[in-house]
Amino acid sequence: MRCPFCRHEDTQVADSRVAEDGAAIRRRRRCPACDKRFTTYERVELMLPSVVKKDGSRTDFDRRKIAASMRLALRKRPVAAEAIDAAVARIEYQLLGSGEREVRSERLGELVMNELRQLDTIAYVRFASVYWRFEDVSEFEDVIEEFRRLPQSAKPSRKR
Repeated sequence: MRCPFCRHEDTQVADSRVAEDGAAIRRRRRCPACDKRFTTYERVELMLPSVVKKDGSRTDFDRRKIAASMRLALRKRPVAAEAIDAAVARIEYQLLGSGEREVRSERLGELVMNELRQLDTIAYVRFASVYWRFEDVSEFEDVIEEFRRLPQSAKPSRKR
């Protein structure tokens, strides 16, 4: 593998381990030329469904976009990067398990919201406010009230 820093042709694997609940292999690599370290992930490449956007256009599913939107909602929240990776992997598994060739962006948003609901209440509300385009404080209150009605076992645990 080529070094992303100095473009040296060959790098060495320093450590390998299972990641994302067994869905990937995480490899720590070192470049012998510049001595920098970086991480790569090895995943099985499967045909995920195309995403049909609201305007009818189609695009390839991109796990990086899902992870980025979740990271944005989880910004400055006490959620580990591994938990985000595992949530994205669960979304991919659900899409693969559906056997569908296309998925509507609304369905993808629902899957992300379900994962965020389990990870962090604040992140869920942040994501929901953008996803549902909240225009009024009462819409925030409605989502918060929804959480208050959930049984304690369905709420994310607080890890501080």
